[in-house]
Amino acid sequence: MGGGSAANLEMESFLYARGYRAIAGTDEAGRGSLAGPVVAAAVILPVYSTDGAGEPPAGGEPLSGVADSKILSARRRRELAGAIRSQAVAWAVAECNPAEIDTLNILWASMEAMRRALVALSAAPDYALIDGRTLIPSCPCPSKAVVGGDARSRSIAAASILAKTHRDAIMHEMHARWPVYGWNTNVGYPTKAHYEALRVHGPSPLHRTSFRLQ
Repeated sequence: MGGGSAANLEMESFLYARGYRAIAGTDEAGRGSLAGPVVAAAVILPVYSTDGAGEPPAGGEPLSGVADSKILSARRRRELAGAIRSQAVAWAVAECNPAEIDTLNILWASMEAMRRALVALSAAPDYALIDGRTLIPSCPCPSKAVVGGDARSRSIAAASILAKTHRDAIMHEMHARWPVYGWNTNVGYPTKAHYEALRVHGPSPLHRTSFRLQ
């Protein structure tokens, strides 16, 4: 998959109309993985004008190709990640490690990683858009959980790309240390070969012991 459907500005437009400007989208990567951290990103994009329905004006605007990271090719994600980092007002990435995931459970570890990303932004957000159904505990600003946020908020889609590319890079680096699990291809997610490696070699220190590993 290469392009996919680009995220619009539906949620940003709704908030722009209510006076908000520093709107941070946040999303995570790695919830379903057997190993490695859960990684979250937060992104504040420049304020874009729209036609009032979440669509860009004729001719488009910067980052109009941003979409849910899951429908983009790895190459396209990397290209867009560079564009996001250079054009965003502010961006940050944060993690919860496997031990934290085992302690908090994966949902609340994901929420904590997103909270950390929001706090780490170099520009304080005045509103946060969170992908999914769950609000972040102790969120540093007013917030809204957005089901299907990757399509309805370009800020959330941008965050999904930064979280995914950052986490993939971590797992590729860790593959050099623990090559038997095939993290250079599965980046920690469940595959037949990953389960077989766990059966033969047991878990690494990077595996989540609260997950079903066999």
